[in-house]
This record gives sequence, structure tokens and C-alpha cells, in this order.
Amino acid sequence: MATKEQEILEKLKQGVIEYDDDAVIAAANEALAEKVDAHKAVFEGLVPSMVEVGRLYEEQEYFVPEMLMCAEALYAGLNILKPHMNKKDGASKGVVVMGVVQGDVHDIGKNIVRMMFDASGFEVHDLGRDVPLDKFVEEQLKTDSDLVCLSAMMTTTMAEMKEIIEKIKEKNPKCKIMIGGAPVTGDMASRWGADGYARDANNALKDAINMVASLKNL
Repeated sequence: MATKEQEILEKLKQGVIEYDDDAVIAAANEALAEKVDAHKAVFEGLVPSMVEVGRLYEEQEYFVPEMLMCAEALYAGLNILKPHMNKKDGASKGVVVMGVVQGDVHDIGKNIVRMMFDASGFEVHDLGRDVPLDKFVEEQLKTDSDLVCLSAMMTTTMAEMKEIIEKIKEKNPKCKIMIGGAPVTGDMASRWGADGYARDANNALKDAINMVASLKNL
């Protein structure tokens, strides 16, 4: 059984990397038929595939069109597996607003984080890229989100984060804020008043779950 399970997880992973929607759909249905835990299928099959796709993109083996096709394949599998996760894991884990700050159009990292949040049962409001400062504040208030995730990939745009954090905290001191992106460091997060700093997508997800859990315990 373990080898059959590994085989299915590998099919999910390779299907996404090869942007083969049909292969991912077949593997997701096989996972359910073989009683593979849906959570495991997502986190050990689909999610690692996007980490690998991110690496291929950074090394310029993949470009934006391939990334988009990989994302489509991932969501094809997610649509089949996610309903079976929710039954087990209960209600939404929390509400998240995310986006790439104004002046910055590098959204690959943000998109990988979004996929992981989607897969984990968060309600995600993705503002996209090049998002004006006030839009983050408005969306946080509108959705009453537990968490706001800010991403920047350029040193010239990351300074925007400090002001966004101040404005959100001013309006809603309870809201947790996480920042991430290549030039961002944990030290900056502390100095700017963020509650968390994500080195990568896995780290972002773990921190988000902890932050939202701490809010719900208040």
C-alpha cells in the first residue's frame, strides 16, 4: 500500500511539473479511490511540485507561460481533493489578504504561497501585483481578515511595506501581518512592526497557521 501511495503522490507531483492537467486529474481521482489521505495527497504530492516549478522558474528553465500552466494543473488536482480535506479539517482556517506591493510585478512567490493557503483551507483574497498601499488597508477592513501578507521582490519597492503595516495596525491593531520576498529579512520585519517573515512558501504557511491560531485563542 505504501508503494502504491508513493506512486500516486509522484504522479500528482510530475503531472503538475509537466503541466499535464489530465494526468493530475487522473492521479487525484486514483488517490481518492485508493483511500490516500487527501491532505497528504495535497501536501506531499501537489505542493512539492510547485516548489520544484518555482526552482525551474528561478533557473530560467521555465517562464511565465509554463508557470501558469503548472498552476492550472495544480488547481485541477486541488478541485478534486480539496472537498475531501474540508470534511476532515472543518471550517476555514482563517481569512487572508495578500498581494505584491505597488511598483512591483514579481508575483511568482506570492502565487506559490497563495496555492498553499488555498490548499490548506484558508479563505484567500488575492489582490494581485502592483497593489496600491490603500488597497491593502481597504481590503483588510472589508474582509476583516485575520492576516495580511505583503510581498516585494525589489529593494526599491519593499520600503512601501513599512507604511502599509503602520496604516493597517492603526485601523486594526489585532490584524496579523506577514512580509516576504527575496530582499526582505526577519530583521526588517521586526523593525517595521510585522508579526512574521516568510523565507519561503512552507515557512509562510506554518507562520500563518500559528498566527491565526493565536488570534482565535484571544
